[in-house]
Amino acid sequence: MQSPSSEGAAPEASWQWDGEEGGDGEAPQDVIGGGGDGPRLTRRRLLIGGGLLAAGGAAWAFGRSGADAPLPSPGPPRPQPTPLSGPTPAWTYRGPEAMTPERLTDPPSRPVYLSKNGLQVLDPARGTAARLLVFDPPETRNWPNDLDMLGKVVIGPDRLFTTTYEGHLEARHFTDPAADWSLPLPEGLQDTTRLTGYDRGVLYGYSWGRPRPEDKPPFNRLFALRVADRALLWSVGTDHEEQPVTPATSTDGNHLACVRFLGNRALLVVRDAADGRELWTAPGDEDLRWCTAGTTNVYVPDGNGGVRALRPDGQSGWTFSPAAGESWRALPPVPDGGRVYLLRDNGIVTGHDAATGAVQWTCRLPYLLDRRSHPAVSGPTLFVPGTAIGGVSAIDTATGTLSWTFRDSGPGRDVWSLAADADRLYAGHDDILHALPLH
Repeated sequence: MQSPSSEGAAPEASWQWDGEEGGDGEAPQDVIGGGGDGPRLTRRRLLIGGGLLAAGGAAWAFGRSGADAPLPSPGPPRPQPTPLSGPTPAWTYRGPEAMTPERLTDPPSRPVYLSKNGLQVLDPARGTAARLLVFDPPETRNWPNDLDMLGKVVIGPDRLFTTTYEGHLEARHFTDPAADWSLPLPEGLQDTTRLTGYDRGVLYGYSWGRPRPEDKPPFNRLFALRVADRALLWSVGTDHEEQPVTPATSTDGNHLACVRFLGNRALLVVRDAADGRELWTAPGDEDLRWCTAGTTNVYVPDGNGGVRALRPDGQSGWTFSPAAGESWRALPPVPDGGRVYLLRDNGIVTGHDAATGAVQWTCRLPYLLDRRSHPAVSGPTLFVPGTAIGGVSAIDTATGTLSWTFRDSGPGRDVWSLAADADRLYAGHDDILHALPLH
């Protein structure tokens, strides 16, 4: 299926993707990663250093107790940004330093403020600081940029999860220090271990060791751990480097998507989420930038800038690609039951029937998108974040109508990040976080 050629592209140029050459050979300031004279993001750096597969886990060592750690000093008072359009915030929080939301493997379900200083948990009702979870990066790192040094962070409904290099799992409760716990992982997961995501009460991750001459493969293991009773559900060895992707499982919870590296190409591997056994694989390449699992399909890049849907049995379904004369790239789709939303870097969002790929509606946003834009669905509304100057837009999921766009007066250079609970949308950029009404 091809997109309608009449839609065209937004009048301004879209953001560059990692590793692509611009007119002057430099990446825009808002794009994280390679460009100019700095290090290009290789396949491994895309995955480990904040790539869209989000396979870099939270390999961290705690430096001091979050309960005893002092809250960061806010510094001199700074003016609060005022809304320029859209709904009125219930509250606005201004942190002591810029957020680093790109380190989160999944969108949180409550207001949290992640920065280099740690994870600041906020009171949803008032927007005041409730607890600061402080953890320090490991000393032995040789990665090329700040994001790699900081690593990925996995959070659940009420806890922050991290691991150490020695295969030890730490869980820090957002508000109750007495509910913190620590767990040594079972034998076979005692080497370098990374968490890749949390889904339906289960933590997913992988572990690998440095093989010695007398060792036999596999050196790479995938695992799933149930948080409620801290039980290891399964652990499977692989002969090749393989990592779960994020979001990890399909919306029905039955399938776990992974990426396996074979030389210069990547292979999509879909496993049974209940026991880790391999169900099917699909060819990939070095450009397997993301993978999203829905109820009826697994979505991957089609190699032409668009999206390819794979059926539950691994067979090819429908595709949606740029038509002749169009120039855009798809971001990871957002599954929503029987519908899926496709977002393009030129600022166009389309709603599709998940089974057939048929376009149900089209919405043009008042700003462009790039790979850091991670939308959120809450009830009948799709929220789409743009750059700091672009704002956040709310789209009616039934009709594709643009309901509102929220902007503030605060200066910034980051893309808006989103989180939501049952009552509010938490939208922020740079050092600002607003609590907005959901509808």
